[in-house]
Amino acid sequence: MNISPVEELFTLFNETALILQEELTCSYLEALAETGENLFQGAILQEELSELTVKRLKKQYSEISLDNYSNEDIRKAFQLVILKGMKENVQPNHQMTPDSVGMLVGYLVEKFVQKPSFRLLDPAVGTGNLLTTVINHSRKQISSIGVEIDDILIKLAYVNANLQGQPIQFFNQDSLESLFIEPVDAVIADLPVGYYPNDIRAADYQLKTEKGHSYSHHLFIEQGVRHTNPGGYLFFLVPNGLFESEQAPQLHEYLKDHTYIQGLMQLPTNIFKNKTSAKSILILQKKGENIQPPKQALLVKLPSLSNAFEMDKILTKMENWYQENKG
Repeated sequence: MNISPVEELFTLFNETALILQEELTCSYLEALAETGENLFQGAILQEELSELTVKRLKKQYSEISLDNYSNEDIRKAFQLVILKGMKENVQPNHQMTPDSVGMLVGYLVEKFVQKPSFRLLDPAVGTGNLLTTVINHSRKQISSIGVEIDDILIKLAYVNANLQGQPIQFFNQDSLESLFIEPVDAVIADLPVGYYPNDIRAADYQLKTEKGHSYSHHLFIEQGVRHTNPGGYLFFLVPNGLFESEQAPQLHEYLKDHTYIQGLMQLPTNIFKNKTSAKSILILQKKGENIQPPKQALLVKLPSLSNAFEMDKILTKMENWYQENKG
């Protein structure tokens, strides 16, 4: 029976993570980060392991050479083991961006950012899956930055990037604190939806609310716009009801002042666990000298992504819109 490259890697990541989880008495995701680091360094870095465990790990690692696998094989296999680990112990904001959506964001970044090389920021990088999907589907030179507050997620993102040989700069911090980075040409983010608990920090943002907690997804949009060069693009995965909440008028005003809305693409609800968590892709361009708004924004309701015929029609519509408004 033929085993796919992704299955081979999944088995290796999973089995060695389980060995380390048992021996180090840590969580599966922590063990996964450890085994990924071992593979990348070509050495067993945990000093407290028994001799027998070291032998078992060495044997399993020796059976695989990462050079024989594409970046996409490595990313997909690593994504699958992370998903397995998240099922055991997950917080709602740690849902991983579906692959089909990552590829669509990659397509949009490639289409809109017309530079042979550019800087890309993901301020809610999580395990790095969306960011590495976009990089893997681009033919351009991308130097990228990921910011993530969660220690384990950023360690997984760092290991994920290393295994794929992607030189990504990571910052382990609250993304809504000051970011000490040069401006970027594009921002992507699957926005964490909810309230931001730090009212003192939120007070630095135009999109703060006058009473109660501000929406973190609104603040993330403002933080993204702040760190984008004039004329740069932002691609956000946003909740479908983004413009219907009680804080929406303020967001609308802010976007009108600082950006041109290029498009809003509603994703098919069948790729989300339930309708309430369904999202759209909001495409913005930061205002700047000689930057013109589109004649009209691209508004699309996507069919099921597995329906090739309908998707083809949508891509043709998008191509025509692009030629008329950007070409």
